[in-house]
Amino acid sequence: MATTEPAADSTTDSTTASARRTAGRPAHGGQLRAYLGSFTTAGGPGITTAAVDPATGALTPLHSTDAVPNPSYLVAAPDGRRLYAVSETPNGAAAAFRLTPGGPELLAPAAPIGGADPTHLTLTASHLLTANYSSGDVSTLPVHADGTLGGPPWVLAHRGSGPRVDRQEGPHAHAVRPDPSGRWLLSVDLGTDSVRICALDPASGALSVRGETRLRPGSGPRHLAFHPDGQLACVINELDPTVTLCRWDATQGRLTPLGETSLLPEGAAGADPTYPSALVLSRDGRFGWAANRGHDSIAVLSLDALAGTATLVTTVPCGGHWPRDLALHPDGRHLYAANERSGDVTWFTLDPRTGVPERAGSVPAPAASCVVFA
Repeated sequence: MATTEPAADSTTDSTTASARRTAGRPAHGGQLRAYLGSFTTAGGPGITTAAVDPATGALTPLHSTDAVPNPSYLVAAPDGRRLYAVSETPNGAAAAFRLTPGGPELLAPAAPIGGADPTHLTLTASHLLTANYSSGDVSTLPVHADGTLGGPPWVLAHRGSGPRVDRQEGPHAHAVRPDPSGRWLLSVDLGTDSVRICALDPASGALSVRGETRLRPGSGPRHLAFHPDGQLACVINELDPTVTLCRWDATQGRLTPLGETSLLPEGAAGADPTYPSALVLSRDGRFGWAANRGHDSIAVLSLDALAGTATLVTTVPCGGHWPRDLALHPDGRHLYAANERSGDVTWFTLDPRTGVPERAGSVPAPAASCVVFA
């Protein structure tokens, strides 16, 4: 395991109490940290820890670890003491880390997930779930009291295909996310143009499919975000630059598509295709931001939860090339784009009235793939 230690910004590190207030909950050591995932096979350092300036949102890299290959997606435990990562490899795995002042420390060897190329993970009901792109399935692993991962994994295989023979020859699970009620898990599949609504047995970790919502053929749904009201879900589509708004009924576990909104201005589509990647919503539910790879932009959406509509306000440059992920600072004032191919993370200050991001700075982050806070 290689670890690097760039020089820390002492000004940023002296903001313990302020960072705690900004995060809205106790962060590790009282100081908010950002954790940047990356592809080690493309030159990334693994997981990079960065200090976060509570006033400006600026990132200062502190150290990194390559304890597992390709930790492309991360999730922090609610108490801020643990960090979990996928290992996006053909022999997919997931890993648990303890968060320390010196950076994430591997709790135990990475646990096999029984699937290939996991791209997303989530924590719920004392289980870790991964969406496995190449094998087209979702895996569950128990999380022990000490934060370590158990096994063997329980695997739910998806079935089906889509009209795009180059990308939809079979299922490609791309994200799995619990609903706000905690009763359901939604699995988003790019290959089958659908979202599966599942129930989790907390004793065995088994998933059972209770319903499947079909989206427009060829749209290639990738990720899903819930509106703060818990009754609206936004699905970002990778194979067509759109977002699909859906009504969510937690009582019945039913997802109903309402309509689509383009993530590109009229006439913006050029010779190079655009592949949207990530979507985040504001804390008050008024705005959404979507990352457009290829167009290399962030689409700004105005949301009307009551009407179930989204309106494209504008797009702004993402600050780099190939924005794979977006993350919202816990205080809701700053937005971060992980630009995979240009190898940087850019942050923006958000206009509270319009939701439009204004570029504020960036840091080098080779093969960057995601940003999370703890």
